[in-house]
Amino acid sequence: MTDKTPSSAPETEQAGPAPDAPAGGPETDAARGRPVVEVSPGVYKRLTTGLGGFAMAMGACLLLVLAIYVVTPRSDEEVLPTVDYSSQLWAMRNDAPYTVHAPEGLPPTWRPNSSRVNGLDADGKGPVAWHLGFVTPSDEYAALEQSNEKASQYVPRMANSSRPVGTQQVNGVTWTQYYRKDKKANSLARTLPDGVSIVVTGTASYAELAVLAGSLKEQSKNGGPTPSATATPAS
Repeated sequence: MTDKTPSSAPETEQAGPAPDAPAGGPETDAARGRPVVEVSPGVYKRLTTGLGGFAMAMGACLLLVLAIYVVTPRSDEEVLPTVDYSSQLWAMRNDAPYTVHAPEGLPPTWRPNSSRVNGLDADGKGPVAWHLGFVTPSDEYAALEQSNEKASQYVPRMANSSRPVGTQQVNGVTWTQYYRKDKKANSLARTLPDGVSIVVTGTASYAELAVLAGSLKEQSKNGGPTPSATATPAS
């Protein structure tokens, strides 16, 4: 006798996908937490090609700016002003308590760039000094300094040194040489019989300083109007 007892649990059918839910569709991606946005082919093309076009345009602009920078002339050299010192020369020639010396006949490549007068308004109670600076033909600096201040104080201060290093003849006149290494300063100095000291000093060589010293001429008082004391800027 055979016992045909039915199984206690019916066989479980495997569930298939719902007939109305396509596999891998938007609903499936959304269910996985990834929102899906459908765009038309034209919008998709603009979105994917716009960044590349922008990058190409920016690159072209940068190349244009670089080309302009390369072809534009520029200079790192400082451009110093050119001054007309005729008013200071006139004041010194007529009002200084001593006979002033000024350059005459310097080439136009000697460019005056500074001029200062001190002491004229002191009613004769103090020394009177005139500073006149030049850019030399070799683009160095040379200055004329003169004053009736006590020579033992004025000359060392203008020459940046109190120790002479030699002498130099300029147009038959003996000048004392000074040198200050740390400031790269060369100087030629002399003191006149009336106690007025003249110093030509700067980064210019002794040869160029001698040109400036040799151009100095006494200026007579009340000698008429002073011509424009300026020079053509060096090219």
